Amino acid sequence: MGFVGFVIALVVIVVVALLLLRATVRIVQQGQKGVVKRMGRFHSTRNPGLIFLIPVIDSMTRVDMREVPRRGDKQDVITKDNVAVGVSATIFHQVVDVNKALFEVQDYLVAIDQIGRTALRAVFGTMTLDEALSERQRINTLLSEHIAEATEKWGVRVNRIEVLDIIPPQNILRAMEEQKEADQHKRSVILKSEGDKQAAINQAEGEAQANITRATAQKQATVLAAEARKQAQILEAEGRRESQKLDAVGESSAIQSVFAAIHEGKASPDVLAFWQLKNLAKLADSPNTKLVVPADFAGLMGAAQALVDTMGHPVPLEPPAPPTNGKAEHGPEVVPEAGRAKRGPSGRGASS
Repeated sequence: MGFVGFVIALVVIVVVALLLLRATVRIVQQGQKGVVKRMGRFHSTRNPGLIFLIPVIDSMTRVDMREVPRRGDKQDVITKDNVAVGVSATIFHQVVDVNKALFEVQDYLVAIDQIGRTALRAVFGTMTLDEALSERQRINTLLSEHIAEATEKWGVRVNRIEVLDIIPPQNILRAMEEQKEADQHKRSVILKSEGDKQAAINQAEGEAQANITRATAQKQATVLAAEARKQAQILEAEGRRESQKLDAVGESSAIQSVFAAIHEGKASPDVLAFWQLKNLAKLADSPNTKLVVPADFAGLMGAAQALVDTMGHPVPLEPPAPPTNGKAEHGPEVVPEAGRAKRGPSGRGASS
């Protein structure tokens, strides 16, 4: 009996020691802080590590200091245009002051959840459905500002709020699909018309550019043709001038040769009269309407008569009778050389 009592007492002492050890020694994990209360009042804040407490007198509460995502339940809110939509959001919060988080609010997690619900209703009540569906970033900013004002005094910082789902009613979804389809059809028609317009503009610009190019080419061709004709006329005129020069040089050489031959051969007056008559015959064949004859035409006729008499063929040579109306009837008008100065520059004649 004594031994059994000893064993029971030993077991009780071990159990009590373990309980006291458990109440005395605590471990705070990394990312947490321990808040120690002594006799129900705040005593100290302990960092991560091994913590020793006074059994029965001290108690410790662990607080997570890391950023915690807290997803709220789906909430039915009403937009500014009286459309009921289902909204769910995730709140990312972090405790920055453990004293306020434990002693300024009964349960800061429940408080954050409730303030999130209130903020969702308040923010969506100021927006229409189209704004709510298209301005997620603005909604997140407004929710963060609305919640931050309330959670600051709790020692909790709301880093950001992300709206996960915005679910309109089924009839609104069908109307939105029809509107989207109509917008897509309208956009395709507009794009097609703009494409046709741009194509027509490009075609018109291409035709205008082609016309300008053709006109420029035609202009250049005309200019080149005119320059070619001008150059040809210049070359032709230079050729005629050179030809006239050569003719004049040849005629001068011929005259000089004839003159030298006459003087060297000592031609008689009969021979000279013969050549004068020959040249007068050439003048008679001229197409001019007026002829210039030497002033000593009568003496020339006498020399010709003497030449004919010498050769033995008596042919009477008389000067042609002057025309009654100022012009010859069957040939060109004969103007004596002595009267050419009186006729002035209006009378044109051919020279031998």
